[in-house]
Amino acid sequence: MSKEEVDAYLAALDEPKQSTLRELRRTIVGIIPDAEQCISYRLPAFRLRGKVIAGFAAFKSHLSYLPHSGSVLPELHDEVAEYETTQGSLHFPVDSPLPQALVKKLIDVRMSQAFRD
Repeated sequence: MSKEEVDAYLAALDEPKQSTLRELRRTIVGIIPDAEQCISYRLPAFRLRGKVIAGFAAFKSHLSYLPHSGSVLPELHDEVAEYETTQGSLHFPVDSPLPQALVKKLIDVRMSQAFRD
């Protein structure tokens, strides 16, 4: 499980999915540069201190941000209201990257949950 596997996942995607998820990946790396890039549940993910903090996936008609916790999206209800969500995913268009500020909030909430003392 490595960065190379994430590279391969992205390389197999058609445009604009590939470019949009590459941008999301850069955003996540910018926010948590020490995170290990890996594959979790057969999808790209970012692990920090043994906990999966974020991930993403491509589907036929949308892309998904995966917070790897069912309580992140409800905590950010107002911030994610314009997106379709499930308990464990936030869906966004294949040609429209998530705003960096939103990704930072998603990661901050997940990290606060994952690393509570």
